[in-house]
Amino acid sequence: MSNPTRTARLLAGAALAALAAGPALAQDSDLLVFDYSGFEDPGFHPDYIEANGASPTFAFFGDEDEAFQKLQSGFRADVSHVCAGSVTKWQESGLLEPWDTSKIDAWEDLNPELTGQDVTTGAEDVYFVPTDFGSTAIIYNEDDVPAEDVASLDVFLDPAYAGRMTLPDNVDDAYALAYLATGVTDWGDVDDAEFEAATDWLRQVHPNLRTYWQDPAELAQLVSTGEVQVAWAWNETYPTLTEIDFPAGFQRTAEEGSSLWLCGYVNLASGEGVEDKAYDFINAMLAPTSTDALLTEGYGQANQAAMSEKSQEELAASGLEEIDAPVLAQLPMSQELRQKQNEAFERIKAGF
Repeated sequence: MSNPTRTARLLAGAALAALAAGPALAQDSDLLVFDYSGFEDPGFHPDYIEANGASPTFAFFGDEDEAFQKLQSGFRADVSHVCAGSVTKWQESGLLEPWDTSKIDAWEDLNPELTGQDVTTGAEDVYFVPTDFGSTAIIYNEDDVPAEDVASLDVFLDPAYAGRMTLPDNVDDAYALAYLATGVTDWGDVDDAEFEAATDWLRQVHPNLRTYWQDPAELAQLVSTGEVQVAWAWNETYPTLTEIDFPAGFQRTAEEGSSLWLCGYVNLASGEGVEDKAYDFINAMLAPTSTDALLTEGYGQANQAAMSEKSQEELAASGLEEIDAPVLAQLPMSQELRQKQNEAFERIKAGF
């Protein structure tokens, strides 16, 4: 399976940076979507095309920091893709205006674990509408690693695997793991003691790591060659390895649980396009007509009603089946906590 993966989100590099200043293809000029490369796939928004005769116009960024800086510098777009951890920063900067959830057809069908609220109440302004998500859990070599060894996230502290483990070079994913390992399943109200416990856990894990992986292609290579036997990994790595007949296990039901990353769209206050078409686009991304295309590329869809139509076998093939274990949803967090995590993670990676 060839995926426009989260690799493009984090490490698109110079090629995407060259595209970021302007649209890739001039299509429907009434809506400019600022996005990760790959999400211009017409299969992700067929209802928009049916309603408007063409896809929106897309412009691309390499990562969210780049996108934020460009928007702060005056680049204008109507909506932007962003992952949940960045939303608070974008909102507090004044870049966003709230969505009118009464215009989002699937709003009451969204998975409440991904919205972080009861979507039926409409009690607060909504700045982030989740559209796509994935799981993060333990990938391991079933031939060499007994299942009982990955029954707990403390496998990352096991000296038997020292030098043969890896974590993502991504602060949100790393801290999601550390919070789970230290008993926290909701990072929305983490206190100082919980933050310090998670940080200490990551500091203990650091000497056991071979490396911090930076993209799924690198991770798949590390695991398939035997250099790494245990990894904290995005779900897309699992089908990548099984397709080459590698004996990969994907442990989402460790005692302490696993996490869900999620991304979605924000409504940019600077947008000069047709506002109704922003809602056409969000509705298309969340429509059942887009579910299969997203799953084929390794993404879950936030429309819980549409996802419930898929069999557990279909979902399991992508590492997205229902599980009976704790799940930490990587929802928006306070900017203060995000900054603390960033600073601590950089110190840990530097050996301090």
